[in-house]
Amino acid sequence: MRGILMQIQNPDMGEEALEPTEKTLSVLDLILSGGIGGQLVMATLFILSVIAVYIFVERYMSIKKAAQEDHNFMNNIKDFIHDGKLESGIQLCQRTNTPVARMIEKGITRVGKPLSDISAAVENVGKLEISKLETNLATLATISGAAPMIGFLGTVIGMILAFHEMAMAGGQINVEMLSTGIYTAMTTTVAGLIVGIVAYIGYNLLVVKVEKVVHKLETRTTEFLDLLHEPVK
Repeated sequence: MRGILMQIQNPDMGEEALEPTEKTLSVLDLILSGGIGGQLVMATLFILSVIAVYIFVERYMSIKKAAQEDHNFMNNIKDFIHDGKLESGIQLCQRTNTPVARMIEKGITRVGKPLSDISAAVENVGKLEISKLETNLATLATISGAAPMIGFLGTVIGMILAFHEMAMAGGQINVEMLSTGIYTAMTTTVAGLIVGIVAYIGYNLLVVKVEKVVHKLETRTTEFLDLLHEPVK
């Protein structure tokens, strides 16, 4: 009777007791609740994310280093060529660890031959340098496209497992069972999209930086070939 009287006096107590409690679910719980198939997919996406970040950081540092150039380098090369000091020019190129220096070095070693041969030799070195700069960029592009597909695969696997559990449950199917299987399966899609977006952005940033280096190489090649038209002292 006392409990009934308290509820009559405080009608809000009954409503508070009937309010549903909010369930929180961590990312780790989502990963672990996806079954073996979902866990394998998440592990694969994690490995791809590590590879993508490594490639981006390593390529970014390499391309940034290749883009650096001493502004006095071409002036010194011009002076050496005008003075006929080709060996000094070669030594300067060997001390300068940049793609431009390696291209100019190849060109200096061909001085005295037809201009077309010099241009072809310099362009071949330039192609090799560009190929080095583009190392692993194709892998990063592949990850940007494959990661979302792998995430979708995990979602399909999760949905199959969810419907299998519903079939095994017979007529005792409830909304909680269905919703749990769906949001667990969708976790792989979210993870795949995140990895794919990060890899895609990183790939495009690196491509832009490589194009800037290529433009600089072309400019220095033209400048070097123009030097060979000037009279040597």
